[in-house]
Order: sequence, then C-alpha cells, then structure tokens
Amino acid sequence: MAIKISPSILASDFSVLGSEALSVQEAGADMLHIDVMDGHFVPNITLGAPIVKCLRKRVSLPFDVHLMISEPLKYIPDFASAGADLITFHLESDSDPGECISLIKSLGMTPGVALKPGTPGEEVFPYLEKLGMVLVMTVEPGFGGQKFMDSQLSKIRLIKKECEKRGIAPDIQVDGGITDETLPLCAEAGANVFVAGSYIFKAADRKTAVCSLKSFPCQLCP
Repeated sequence: MAIKISPSILASDFSVLGSEALSVQEAGADMLHIDVMDGHFVPNITLGAPIVKCLRKRVSLPFDVHLMISEPLKYIPDFASAGADLITFHLESDSDPGECISLIKSLGMTPGVALKPGTPGEEVFPYLEKLGMVLVMTVEPGFGGQKFMDSQLSKIRLIKKECEKRGIAPDIQVDGGITDETLPLCAEAGANVFVAGSYIFKAADRKTAVCSLKSFPCQLCP
C-alpha cells in the first residue's frame, strides 16, 4: 500500500492555524491530522468542532480527526458537521466501540480505532472488518514531541498479520515520534499511514520534509 502522510496540526502555530494547515497541503501531504483532546481522557486540551469547521473553509485535504476524548459517541455528529472525513476514537474511551463505528459510518465518514501503547493489539480484532483504519500510538497520547516507542512495532505486525489472515486491508496508521528514521521501521512492520507533527511543522522546508517521509522513491521532488 502507498505511503500516506498526515501532518498533525498539534505541532503547528495556532495563531495562524489556517495558513499552517494550507502550507502542508501545498507541501504534498495526503491528509490533515487533527488532534482533539478534552483534558479528561488525556491531560491536555486542544480544539473542537468549530475550529475544524473554520479550517474546512481553507483546506481541501481529507480531515483525519483523532478524538482523544472520553465520550466520542457524544461528539461524533459535531465533527461530521464540521467537515471531518475520517474519525478515529480510542478503544479505551467510555463509549461503546460498536456504536461509535456505526454512527461514524451512518454519517458518511470512515471509522478508525486508536490503541494506546499499553493496550494489546488483539483488543481491536473484533472490529477489524468494520474499520477503515487502525491507529497504533507509538507515544502516550496527549502531548506532541515525545520519543518514538519501538516496543509498538510488534503490535503493528500483529494487526497487519491478522488483517492479512482475514483478507482485509484497512489502513494502519502510526502516530508518535515519526521521522525519516522511524517511518521505515513502521512501514516494514505493516503500517502505511503516518502522523508527523514536529518533523514537518518544525522543518525549514515542509515540502522537503514530506518528501523525505514519502521517499520510496519520492514522487514530489525534482
């Protein structure tokens, strides 16, 4: 499967959020990763559906919305109305996973399930046929800039192997500490969608940063 890059706006300059999001679209990103935190499920607060709605007016990239919140079922309709294309919620949240998946699909979006580092990969197995994506966190959710946890590579392999066994091919996304050094490790394990925050938004040239992650070989640079 082709490599897809989803820059995380958590690492951007929020004072010029629209321009920051547009910059990674112009740099060749495949989607925009939007981290939603409620200060309860994780110890941080970021943004809500009204800001996503504003971003939708400026950016045409698919919106990859990652709900790090305690009650995703309650807020899924708000993000659907705001312009989300893919909604990922945490298996460890308080909402029923089956209900969340059904609601996301009924609203015309792609459902994804995220796993914290401490959650065994097997726990997503009952939902695999219903998902468009599985997100393996390679840092503890809540803050950007953390170090990549290579202990999660075995979880990626486990999920990929189970998908192949069942003859299904949901995207496998990795979020946390992604660079040009860690991405190949995850790709080899079976992942194909990569969230990169600091690596892209802190780069001197964002197009070059995106290219360095997609270079198998790079299709963007001269």
